[in-house]
Amino acid sequence: MAKTELIDVPDAAPGLRIREFRLQVEGRTVPVRLWTPPGAMGPMPLVLVGHGGSGHKDSQLVRDIAWPLVRTHGFAVAAIDGPVHGARRAAFSDGPDVRQEFRDLWATGTSIPGMVADWRAAMDVLCALPEIDASAVGWYGISMGTAYGIPLAAADRRIRAAVLGMWGSCRPASEQLVTDGPKIRCPVLFQTKAGETLFTVAGQQDIYDHLASPRKEHRVYPGGHTDPKDEQLADIEAFLVRELSAA
Repeated sequence: MAKTELIDVPDAAPGLRIREFRLQVEGRTVPVRLWTPPGAMGPMPLVLVGHGGSGHKDSQLVRDIAWPLVRTHGFAVAAIDGPVHGARRAAFSDGPDVRQEFRDLWATGTSIPGMVADWRAAMDVLCALPEIDASAVGWYGISMGTAYGIPLAAADRRIRAAVLGMWGSCRPASEQLVTDGPKIRCPVLFQTKAGETLFTVAGQQDIYDHLASPRKEHRVYPGGHTDPKDEQLADIEAFLVRELSAA
């Protein structure tokens, strides 16, 4: 593998070191961001975060989990921009227009292999860093993060624990998620919302039922299809810390 240069991002928030790098994967430029504690030598667990539709690698959903994991628990956290998102766009934007572009792309059924390859290439670089414990890698991705996270976790056994949810087999072109579910053997926390309007209860339950992990749990939270907050976010943090510290 060619040497990849990690560039420090200036003016990081206190208690955080932020670095970025770009990979070339099958002709695609993949932007990657990495958060670690300043001066930490490791080895430390690594959490990969898949952002939601219309978000990007430095969106609030990513920051909400990256900051406590890094500052409080001494973890590393990494995220990449999804297809048609963030720095993959000719001009950066987020919001409803990007969300619709993602939905249109997803409906073609063609975007999963490339996204899995992008994440695995990023993992190769990250897990080779001396400060990363390659035996303690976790995944957190709800909504779009589950749409791509299930195929990734099915394809790569380096992922030792996964937070998933807020996606269902009712969404067109989601057949691979049902097919890949039986390949996932790591512990899983699956989250849904009681007021969900984008996915049916049955479709989300179908995804959960097909996960073959011998240790999995389905938790339901109040509210609609919004970023995790309060108890839901605290459960994500606690699950990842428990499972990856044990790993």
